[in-house]
Amino acid sequence: MTAPAAERSPIRIPELAPALGRLIVPRRSEPLWIPLDDIADELATAVIELGGEARRLAAEGGDRDAVLAALGRAQWLAAWEQAVRRASERVGDHLDDQIERVGRGVRMPRRKRRARKLVGVERRALVARLSAGGSGLVEALDEVDRTAARLQGAPAGDDEAHDLWREAVQTAARRLEAAWLALEEAVLVERKHWEPELAALAAWRPALWPAILAWAVGAAVLIWLGLVLGGWVDAPAWLARRLGF
Repeated sequence: MTAPAAERSPIRIPELAPALGRLIVPRRSEPLWIPLDDIADELATAVIELGGEARRLAAEGGDRDAVLAALGRAQWLAAWEQAVRRASERVGDHLDDQIERVGRGVRMPRRKRRARKLVGVERRALVARLSAGGSGLVEALDEVDRTAARLQGAPAGDDEAHDLWREAVQTAARRLEAAWLALEEAVLVERKHWEPELAALAAWRPALWPAILAWAVGAAVLIWLGLVLGGWVDAPAWLARRLGF
């Protein structure tokens, strides 16, 4: 049975920043291929703000359901999915810029450059690849909702329900850090995947047959004209009139 609100102990919101780790303080041996630290900062800020909103509601004696919902699964996933979309767009735009720059450098026609850029299906696939590391986060958020459901009906003094929820929330923060690090690794994989494509683009050269054909036609015309002027070949009537033959 759900305990009356008056008998429930206030919800203690855990500190999330320490559990976010490298999402807040990156530690890497070399810069990323594509800068993403600003997106990581926005993601960490969004999650910390979720904790701040839950803390505010709890301090004001707000409805327990609203406090728990502020740190619920939907809120975390919205922040994560927004970060993945932004990272994917940045990677896709960077690749398109690279294709445009390299293509211009080898004088590839605009139509061919446009055909090599990422289309909608490829961009959606890119989003899926960058978000693949979030499976552990989703599982952790499922646990947040399960423990929140238990805590909603817990009476005052049920420290176990409280501790389980707090631990689930902090675990979700650690899984978010892991998901972001997996996204960074996926971005590095994208670089390796596209390097052969960009190298092939840099090695592209225009087809020679149009120039050879034009040269052959021009040479044939000049040879024929020389034979006509030398009297070896009869000139057609229209040319004879123009040349005064």
